[in-house]
Amino acid sequence: MNIDIKKAETCFADLLRKTVAGSDITITQEGMPIVRLVAVQKKPAKKRQFGSAKGLIRMAEDFDQTPDDFKEYSLLHEQAMSEL
Repeated sequence: MNIDIKKAETCFADLLRKTVAGSDITITQEGMPIVRLVAVQKKPAKKRQFGSAKGLIRMAEDFDQTPDDFKEYSLLHEQAMSEL
């Protein structure tokens, strides 16, 4: 559907409803197309599949060990907590 810009100004809300409903609307000026209204379609959510990330995540063998550069803070924190 082609519509002149002057006419489009007076019925813009109606044009939006038609676009969302699936109409292809082109706004023209002096017979030349200047704007095309396009509805934004929501992408359907993909259904999650259990176990789809298997093998993509790896934990280090020492993941539960305190890093060397964190040990001092850890000791200070333990001392502060014991004083409470």
